[in-house]
Amino acid sequence: MFNILRRNKPTDETPQPTEPAEKKGFFKRLTQGLAKTRTRFASGLATLFLGKKMLDSELLELIETQLLTADVGVDATQQLIQSLTQKLSRNELNDAQAALQNLQEEMKAILRPCQSAITISETSKPFVILVVGINGSGKTTTIGKLAKSLQQSHKNVMLAAGDTFRAAAIEQLQVWGERNQIPVISQQPGADTAAVIYDALESSKAKGMDVLIADTAGRLHTQTNLMEELKKVKRVLAKVDPTAPHETLLVLDASIGQNALNQAQQFHQAIGITGLALTKLDGTAKGGIIFAIAKQMKLPIRFIGVGEGIDDLRPFNADEFVQALFETAENQ
Repeated sequence: MFNILRRNKPTDETPQPTEPAEKKGFFKRLTQGLAKTRTRFASGLATLFLGKKMLDSELLELIETQLLTADVGVDATQQLIQSLTQKLSRNELNDAQAALQNLQEEMKAILRPCQSAITISETSKPFVILVVGINGSGKTTTIGKLAKSLQQSHKNVMLAAGDTFRAAAIEQLQVWGERNQIPVISQQPGADTAAVIYDALESSKAKGMDVLIADTAGRLHTQTNLMEELKKVKRVLAKVDPTAPHETLLVLDASIGQNALNQAQQFHQAIGITGLALTKLDGTAKGGIIFAIAKQMKLPIRFIGVGEGIDDLRPFNADEFVQALFETAENQ
């Protein structure tokens, strides 16, 4: 799930025999999780191509409308349509089915530059992941799942309950910690967020932790005062470790469609985002927003969430995502 940078040459490890089954199992969950998006988006596209022998201007207009209504976004849609139009003019597409295959490849091409796992350097101890996002995005749950995954990768993890505005957020993180025997640094509700995270960084350094994951208060991207607080958190972290935070992860709720793109733009402008986690893809038909975000932001998409299970937060894979979008019922 993670790239680990080591000082020494890593020892050879025997591949786990269960890996193909696990990979196949996740692809099935991914396919199931994208069911609503597939119904609205990919199935609609496939229907447009059904029975068509040739790609023509009328079909191109229908494809463009389908992409736009699926939250793919204007820029990404224009790129996709332009590619099809150019290949059509050069007689490079033999039939409508070939056009559908080409469309899928172009969609992968938009997403592939954003496929990038978090690289956790062993020379940075602790490796600090600052997690931001608005309330309801799945931020605290994402932290819990991420912490568990890191723990399974033999990392010593500490959590900082920096969302001091919601007592429930502190309690939720403490439950995650107790369940998985992961230490959680917290204070009373209303405490200074920067102070909590500062204490957590000092504690994690003293205890030799590999990773510190810091929660922050959920906030709207338009709340200037709260954005300033995030800047303060980053300044405080830098006093202890000039390179921290090593990752500023923005958690986005896919179900809000185009507003997720607006959030990403505002957060990135305010504090500089280094990675994205797109959650709740299983509960929405607006999964096409991932193309708009990839095209506009060009930021690494670290994770996608397609369910409530601990294994349903997975590193983003562009080819698998598009394949799952167009997976037919008989192939599932």
